[in-house]
Amino acid sequence: MPKLPRKKGETKEQQSVRSAVHEMKRGELHSGSKSGPKVKNPKQAIAIGLSEARKAGDRKKRNKGRH
Repeated sequence: MPKLPRKKGETKEQQSVRSAVHEMKRGELHSGSKSGPKVKNPKQAIAIGLSEARKAGDRKKRNKGRH
């Protein structure tokens, strides 16, 4: 997936989600492989972006509670 330039204050995780949603809007994002069905649901595009960020090591651990 081609990476879009990062916006000011944007994390790598947010950048990967934004590029996945951008691909979905252009009709280029597929679930699974390129031969898989096209993604039409924005929530699915967000999940794919988060998954790719996790694989690249860009996703950070979140605090589990508000203290």
